[in-house]
Amino acid sequence: MTAHDIVIIGGGPAGLAAAAAARKAGIQDILILERDSCLGGILNQCIHNGFGLHTFKEELTGPEYAARYIRMVEEEQIPYKLNTMVIDINKDKEVTVINREDGLNTIKARAVILAMGCRERARGALNIPGYRPAGIYSAGTAQRLMNIEGYSVGKEVVILGSGDIGLIMARRMTLEGAKVKVVAELMPYSGGLKRNIVQCLDDYGIPLKLSHTVVDIQGKERVTGITLAEVGPDRRPIPGTEEHYACDTLLLSVGLLPENELSKGIGVSMSPITSGPEVNDQLETSAEGVFACGNVLHVHDLVDYVSEEATLAGTNAAAYVKAGREREAGHVAELKAENGVRYTVPQSIDIRNMQDKITVRFRVADVYKDRYISVYYDGVRVSKRKKKVLAPGEMEQVVLKKDSFADYPDLKNIVICTEVE
Repeated sequence: MTAHDIVIIGGGPAGLAAAAAARKAGIQDILILERDSCLGGILNQCIHNGFGLHTFKEELTGPEYAARYIRMVEEEQIPYKLNTMVIDINKDKEVTVINREDGLNTIKARAVILAMGCRERARGALNIPGYRPAGIYSAGTAQRLMNIEGYSVGKEVVILGSGDIGLIMARRMTLEGAKVKVVAELMPYSGGLKRNIVQCLDDYGIPLKLSHTVVDIQGKERVTGITLAEVGPDRRPIPGTEEHYACDTLLLSVGLLPENELSKGIGVSMSPITSGPEVNDQLETSAEGVFACGNVLHVHDLVDYVSEEATLAGTNAAAYVKAGREREAGHVAELKAENGVRYTVPQSIDIRNMQDKITVRFRVADVYKDRYISVYYDGVRVSKRKKKVLAPGEMEQVVLKKDSFADYPDLKNIVICTEVE
């Protein structure tokens, strides 16, 4: 068994930013574990631009953004192991890993940072009738095949789901000479960023059909066509609204799920809404000394926010290691999401021990217009901010300052909600 102060699981944008922050905070003994053959995570296949506007104040492609953090890690000489699969973590922070060089090995960590990212929801979760022919891909798989492996995946394309990856792949397929016939979305609103709808669909004349889903897939050897139907408020297809589209490819962009099998194995408390761990203001899970950040915690829309969150996790993990023990809980207040807000991250704040300010991130449950984002301390509204449009595809945030709690010495609940006035 080997030992390290901090073990970071995942060498994508979250893991790299957490490592750089932990080193900056004075921890020398850090190890990054990455199952792929190179660092950078999902950014390596995101060759489009639009990354880094918040972090680096310039527009970068995914590989360029990843390269900035890889350079930081290598300049600091932070060790990492590639092609290394983590198969278990126990409550004693013993990490079981396997790779070709070392075989099966156990690493003892004083602190663990979970940064495994997320995965795509597969076709099997959708119960779409039809055969299982070639030509059906998740949008992320198609992106990897095209941008890293160099394959063309199809010529006549239908995309189900308007998440950001699906929207970006609509443009990518068009630029490769394919015909994207339609993007269908089950919900009455798009799950992607507004800028991606404009730049990836509107600019190329690709229709977006809201409240529609695929009800049949034709073809045995290869997809030959699909049938779309409109859905009602209950999300069930409406008979008589079926439309047939001839195509050889169906891309699925139907949601991302935090990669949390390892987290569950440790026994951390999980959020039923985000499918990620519940964390406090330090981004520490219910397992002492185990921190989480990035898409394994909750699915982000901007990698800049992933880096910001991971920096906080790395800094706090370093403080935990330096202290040699878990901090003593002071005055803990629970964060609650109500009236149109689906969840908050973090889920609790230790007011006595918190930093001067905390950024709370959340998503709304539906598209709302001309609404206020309100914050309540034990039933008293302490702030409100009007937004012209709130949408589930856009992550929102509020900043809570430590000095704002001075007049609430017995505060128990902080509620974040939307309101008409």
